[in-house]
Amino acid sequence: MTNYITTKELAEKWDVKPTWITIMCTNGRIPGAVKANGRWLIPADAEHPVDRRRKDINAESNASFRFIDLFSGIGGFHQAMRYLGGECLMAAEINPACVETYNLNFKTLEGKVRGDVKKIDPKSISWFDVLCAGFPCQPFSKAGNQEGFNDKTRGNLFYSIMNILDAHDECKFVFLENVRNLADKTENWNIIREELLKRDFIITKDPLILSPSDFGIPQIRERVYILGIKKEVCIPRIREKGFIEIEDLNLDKYKKKCKNGDALTILENNVTDDYKISDEQALMIAAWDEFRINTGIRTIGFPIWMSCFGVGISDTEVLKESLGYDNMPVWKKNFVNKNRAFYLEHKEFIDSWIEKYQMNARIKLYQKFEWNCGEDVQNIHDGIIQVRQSGIRVKRTTFFPSLVAIVNTPIIWDETMNAYRHITPREAANLQNFNQRYKFSGTDKEIYRQLGNSVNVRILKILGKNLLNLRTKSI
Repeated sequence: MTNYITTKELAEKWDVKPTWITIMCTNGRIPGAVKANGRWLIPADAEHPVDRRRKDINAESNASFRFIDLFSGIGGFHQAMRYLGGECLMAAEINPACVETYNLNFKTLEGKVRGDVKKIDPKSISWFDVLCAGFPCQPFSKAGNQEGFNDKTRGNLFYSIMNILDAHDECKFVFLENVRNLADKTENWNIIREELLKRDFIITKDPLILSPSDFGIPQIRERVYILGIKKEVCIPRIREKGFIEIEDLNLDKYKKKCKNGDALTILENNVTDDYKISDEQALMIAAWDEFRINTGIRTIGFPIWMSCFGVGISDTEVLKESLGYDNMPVWKKNFVNKNRAFYLEHKEFIDSWIEKYQMNARIKLYQKFEWNCGEDVQNIHDGIIQVRQSGIRVKRTTFFPSLVAIVNTPIIWDETMNAYRHITPREAANLQNFNQRYKFSGTDKEIYRQLGNSVNVRILKILGKNLLNLRTKSI
């Protein structure tokens, strides 16, 4: 008569997790296993099957760990993990342009980049040690509806990651990245925390929010990083606490403040004329520089909105009524009042300036101006300029604004060219700390978008190194 034991009892006997036993039973890899009342029962004398997940795909590899690269984009995680001694088993990315760029630069042990993560059978993935994922940010981004995990499409991709972890108990580290405001809602963070705790991962006590500018990289780009390590490989000090504190990651060792001028260090020499801005953009920047000089703008503390000047309107109350002033929030009323007062103070110059540059006929974004430099920048040539829907904005050269997935490329003055130009794709890649040998495919517009969606490699290297240092032994 056959003696049967439960998955939990067999897991203890073989020193593995019950989840792995269940997967082996489901796949028919443990002879004699039967399912009764929704539970697997296994012969007590069953032999331990060979774990195919640890089949050596590349026996000659000197890598110290293997990782998978989910929602891989153009390979920010890949660069960091390879630098730390890892080898990429598989990558998954749904965007064809990103896949093309990825393939130009990297190879995985599987060879071909997989597509939609939702369609990947977790059991089809071989063994790996580290799971990396910059999972889609739209459910949490301020640019979207911020539905978070209620988003029935992108939000649920987080659970696709969890499904893969369920099938791969050998995974010892998780390394996730998302937009900063994922952590703005406590329920989002709690869901992530609880799901990883269920799978025996120890994670950071609080959301880890970092920007490249924290480490002397001249870009403001706050992101949430979610780090996890399996209890069984974690050093005792962390295991006893049950969470990772920011001090455990030794980040202060790498912290460095950006100073004025640091942004210019990412610029390349001998840039072609292809990156010059349009004649109209150059004219509008020159126009607003003339405006700035003649009105003495330095630290006014509010954006200039031509629509609030009330040109040709003598009665301020009539202007307010035309703008719908009574229904405005307080902050907007404040801007209207300040712009009207500013216009009346400089009316003679502003009226002639508007006529000179035909400003009333310009598109709305050329009718707005922000000087965010205070007195630190004396000449507009020495600032970083963006032409945005909110107007022409000038900032200090301490750091660039965050690269974004839309085309809103920063503008700088090129002394050699004697002209304004956009930063190049290579310069945008420098902001993301991409290797100098990295190759791009597609149009400049596509490359800017890909880099805007990517992760900062330098931050990943720092976090990855210090996460791996929390293990008790080599993986």
